Amino acid sequence: MVRPTKCRRVEHFPENTYFTPVGKRRCEIEEVVLKVEELEAMRLKDVEGLNQEECAEKMGISRQTFQNIIDDARKKVAIALTMGKAINISGGHYTTNICKFKCLDCGNVYDVNYEQDKNLCPSCGSKNVLCNKKVGFCHKWCNRSSDS
Repeated sequence: MVRPTKCRRVEHFPENTYFTPVGKRRCEIEEVVLKVEELEAMRLKDVEGLNQEECAEKMGISRQTFQNIIDDARKKVAIALTMGKAINISGGHYTTNICKFKCLDCGNVYDVNYEQDKNLCPSCGSKNVLCNKKVGFCHKWCNRSSDS
């Protein structure tokens, strides 16, 4: 039996989530989907300059899992850059302490653990959910997926 995927802790969400090569229209190119936790792994290692153990600890995962995530992320980015593909940052298995969501139907207050948690209550399946915070990054990140 396969072990369930453990949610990865993410602290930073990008302002921009879609990147295309210059001169190509979005409808004309293939895209690579970079998961939110893959971007976080690259940010911690390549931007923040943390070592692998520190990165894994911040994300709440093992060093081996961190290595697998960053390897996948770097491969996806390299493919997109060398083959002229778009990069779409979305999805994954992550949790964050940046915001909590509340279901207006059942009253459940929860952390985002999966992309669909922004649109559906994990308890009752209602689409009537809102982010508890309406300012800062949370507003930019949480409401973007609902609007599209």
